[in-house]
Amino acid sequence: MESAGPSTHHITSDVPSESPGPSTHHIPSDVPSENPGPSTHHIAPDVTSDSMTSRDYYADSYAHFGIHEEMLKDTVRTGSYRSAIINNGHLFKGKTVLDVGCGTGILSMFAAKAGASHVVGIDMSNIIDQAQKIIEANGFKDTITLVKGKLEEAELPIDQFDIIISEWMGYFLLYESMLDTVLLARDKYLKPDGLIFPDTAKLLFAAIEDQDYKEEKINFWDNVYGFDYSCIKDIALREPLVDTVELKAVVTDPYVIKEIDLLTATKEDLTFTAPFSLAATRDDYVHAFLAWFDIVFDCTHKKVKFSTGPHAQYTHWKQTVFYTPSTVTIKRGQEITGRISCAPNKRNNRDLDIAISYAVGDEEEETTVDYKMS
Repeated sequence: MESAGPSTHHITSDVPSESPGPSTHHIPSDVPSENPGPSTHHIAPDVTSDSMTSRDYYADSYAHFGIHEEMLKDTVRTGSYRSAIINNGHLFKGKTVLDVGCGTGILSMFAAKAGASHVVGIDMSNIIDQAQKIIEANGFKDTITLVKGKLEEAELPIDQFDIIISEWMGYFLLYESMLDTVLLARDKYLKPDGLIFPDTAKLLFAAIEDQDYKEEKINFWDNVYGFDYSCIKDIALREPLVDTVELKAVVTDPYVIKEIDLLTATKEDLTFTAPFSLAATRDDYVHAFLAWFDIVFDCTHKKVKFSTGPHAQYTHWKQTVFYTPSTVTIKRGQEITGRISCAPNKRNNRDLDIAISYAVGDEEEETTVDYKMS
């Protein structure tokens, strides 16, 4: 999934944010990746993509080809899906497949190429008009059926499917994600012994040293051309940043704060509070917390997985940075303990309200910061 994203991107190295990421990145596992991306699609009704105006594009951000280009060129993402599907033809041969948020149809075509008997792709966005042309141009019109509309309202040509595939993930895994739609599809359309690609997601958490960028991004508001703009500082602090962070900035071991099994998860599971304990790996200072996610296709013969973390090859999801109000001093082996809560915003359920409470070592008093991804 793709979105304009919360806040501006930042990089803690000298690499521009459109770059493939800091050179410290390496590929996790032997996984390439590629896919049309999660579709938090909004639709401009009754408008074909050929006649859309800027107003229509605003209402239907996924009709922009640039978004799909970025997602398709994300080789970690698309290659992982390709490996999971194409290299597991024994799971797809003769099976029916539902592609939730099909975008340009890349996952549907992978499934058809892997031997699926019939693939149904559904999407709300007008990009599906181009997907239909792509399907036909590649000789899949008899195998793949595309449906335009909301899953909750659409009538699909098949009542039950053997497999559901979807690229539903958003920034911080859950920001503007399509996971609730995938869970709905599972409950309504997946056979009792059916498979979901991918089927496991983990959200991870760590602390980072990021003094230079915090100075530039947050403390900048203390003095703007000689004027006091500090009232904006608190607002800026509470807005998480999506960007690429170098591995060398991470000063603690990572901690899994949420694990989602797509075969059993419920919509209610997406609102959660989880404890964390971050052990410092060196003497340093903490300026922010960092979150990323790992994805696993657990049902595949040879487990296909990828990570969006600072240790891994660049993905368009990057990582999510949560700045702390003050600098925290830590010593190697010392622990930062606390909890993180996450819930959809009540006024806009695609936004996230996130609260992080933390204390260092034996400190009894916790610091709590409320963030909003919007």
